Amino acid sequence: MSLKDELKGIIPEKELEQLPNRFDIIGDIAVVSIPGSMGNYKQDIASAIMERMKNIRMVLNKISKLEGDRRIAEFEIIVGNSTETIHREFGFSYRIDLQKSFFNGRLAFERKRIASLVKPGENVLVPFSGVGPFAIPSAAAGARVVAVEMNGEACKSFVRNCKLNKVEENIHIINADATRLPNMIKKRFDRAIIPTPYGMDHFLETISGLVKAGGHLHFYTFKVKEQIPELVEVYENMGFETEFYRRCGNVAPGVSRWVFDLRKKGLIVFQKIAIIYLNPPATP
Repeated sequence: MSLKDELKGIIPEKELEQLPNRFDIIGDIAVVSIPGSMGNYKQDIASAIMERMKNIRMVLNKISKLEGDRRIAEFEIIVGNSTETIHREFGFSYRIDLQKSFFNGRLAFERKRIASLVKPGENVLVPFSGVGPFAIPSAAAGARVVAVEMNGEACKSFVRNCKLNKVEENIHIINADATRLPNMIKKRFDRAIIPTPYGMDHFLETISGLVKAGGHLHFYTFKVKEQIPELVEVYENMGFETEFYRRCGNVAPGVSRWVFDLRKKGLIVFQKIAIIYLNPPATP
């Protein structure tokens, strides 16, 4: 039974149509986006979620999109007294304060998949690392990880999470703007894991020079399905071989997050056509 089904008879059908049927679970927090017109039903919605999910202790209403350099949203507490939780996935634990740091619980499978590809002894770069959900499993797999995050509060949580997961010796955290990496780091990496923020496809060009020829890049982007074949061609023209790609969930009607597993073939020659197709669709 869906959330909307459980609320039938409690919320009028016309209003209920506006409610998203999905909500995110991060630790013991449920995050839902309730339209402003449904403000009178917040408690009913929270109660229905907690009735379905007995492990939920807090319900937050997401009232803004990700904003600013720190990539955080604004939340309203409906049930509970905190925005902090410990999220567990595939044997790893992450302490997060959602009011201070971004975290996407929907990418759990991706984080496990990428970690399974990492080889012991690799040098791995993770820009936009947040509180560490991509970096920590890679370090646990035996890689030497350099992680870059602009949000100072996220870095503080990241440090705690490294200790929590006993990988602090394998991770070096840099609190800085990832777009400045070519000026900060001169070494070359075997692998880069790039959970790119929305609208930053140009970062692939920025980061590519830091990856060795033959190295791998896992690049996340936001696209409509029809753009994918052309995008594969663009990456080929940029000097990458697309080894694998998959959709990682919808973010807006028709727009999905996609991951591309790329291998750097050699000298990259950037063409103007790349800039055309790397542009994202309209903001969700």
